[in-house]
Amino acid sequence: MIESADRVKAYFYNQALWVEEQNALRTILIEFPFSESIKWRFPTYSYNKTNLIATAAYKNYFGLWFFEGAKFNDLQGVLSNAQPDKTKMMRQWRMQVYEDIRPNIIKSYIAEAMDKAA
Repeated sequence: MIESADRVKAYFYNQALWVEEQNALRTILIEFPFSESIKWRFPTYSYNKTNLIATAAYKNYFGLWFFEGAKFNDLQGVLSNAQPDKTKMMRQWRMQVYEDIRPNIIKSYIAEAMDKAA
């Protein structure tokens, strides 16, 4: 069995799209005391045994998924519900270019996620 850290590294290494962008997001995420693993085929970041954030890339965008994002203040207006008829709490932050990665704002959203999980 491959260790979780190796699975996560393999995920980022084997991506065909948004490689630089996803690695930039991971660099931000690993600054925090998260457990990093692959769940639902995507890198997932947990704190206090609670899934908080996932990252993924698709054909037209990449981004972050906040499992409890509906509880956020979302002062920047970046979160959306990708499946309004299905998901109640999860919110995603879609990005389409490298410049959409705003580390300080991302870190503030991560801090809010951790605060709500505490």
